[in-house]
Amino acid sequence: MDDEGKISTKYDPHFTDSVIAATGRYANPRLKQAMPALLRHLHDFAREVDLTVAEWIAGVEMINEAGRMSTSKRNETQLICDILGLESLVDEITSKRLSRASDNDNAATPSAVLGPFYRADAPTLANGSSIISASAWDTPWYREAMPLLACISGQVLSASTRKPIPNALVDVWLAGPNGLYEQQDPDQPDMNLRGRFRTNQDGRYEMYAVRPTAYPIPFDGPAGRLLNLLDRHPYRPAHIHFIVTADGYGTLITQVFDGEDKYTSDDAVFAVKKELLVKFRERKGDERAKWELTYDFLLREV
Repeated sequence: MDDEGKISTKYDPHFTDSVIAATGRYANPRLKQAMPALLRHLHDFAREVDLTVAEWIAGVEMINEAGRMSTSKRNETQLICDILGLESLVDEITSKRLSRASDNDNAATPSAVLGPFYRADAPTLANGSSIISASAWDTPWYREAMPLLACISGQVLSASTRKPIPNALVDVWLAGPNGLYEQQDPDQPDMNLRGRFRTNQDGRYEMYAVRPTAYPIPFDGPAGRLLNLLDRHPYRPAHIHFIVTADGYGTLITQVFDGEDKYTSDDAVFAVKKELLVKFRERKGDERAKWELTYDFLLREV
């Protein structure tokens, strides 16, 4: 930049316009709308920092490595977007657009980022079941989990009418007490701490799980190295992931955060929203759980 904060014109001032003009008349409409802004910001960034070929190659290789690491069990490229705040920003933009399109959207449960560890096709379980796999019992992992055993329940409701939504699907997943999701941990059974539940006629769901704990995002890939280079901590606050769907309602992708966790004010991926802070309470008279959480989801109509 020059002394007045403007992008320097020491490089070809017509180059970016030439690249934008190369777009053909039959280009995809959304790309034709979005690409000029992307190209201007991208080229201005390169000029502003005097980006070198070596630095550009390093960035390309980081993206390539993230792609090579990404599988159906872990999305490293998405993790990079998370630590850069991009996914949380896109989530906010999408929520605001939906809010403008719906009069009752402000009453709906806020969304939050999907995260890189979602897995499709988790087992469908009966209400009141546990998402702790039976083969995890009587293991060191389970003994570590015992003080955190929790019952989680609530209703899925219409945001506009507050009426229960029967047959809604509540898809849930979370990390174990050692801070690892099951696909990261060879000592956990496949699909441990994952499940899908159908609400009953009263819109209710119920499950047994564990109270979540804070954990560091993985340091074994480019996302972790980038955090280290930025001198940033890797911790996410204790949270539980949910996807809630129902016919006639918008899909809700969200997380709820343990309000007692210190990282709720300093989340490594910037996903915490105050409306999603929850309080776990001690549960009495239930040998299956030491904690309980009641949380209702409010879905917007479409």
